[in-house]
Amino acid sequence: MKKVKITVLKAVFYEDLAKEYGVEGLAPCSIMKEGQVFYADRTRPEGFCDGAWRSIYQYVFALANGGGREGFFYDDW
Repeated sequence: MKKVKITVLKAVFYEDLAKEYGVEGLAPCSIMKEGQVFYADRTRPEGFCDGAWRSIYQYVFALANGGGREGFFYDDW
């Protein structure tokens, strides 16, 4: 299984949306910082935000298992 490089390109917090749709006290992520680099296969890398991992783990797993081949993910990877 290959390792997938994950680079944090942007970390944003939309306060207006958080106030309208989020729970009280919602704040920006204190874990992820722009420029951080992680390497992963099927498990969340140490120090990686759990919420962010839940959003991308299926893609990381697929890529680690050769999912970058032609025809995978609608040819856009």
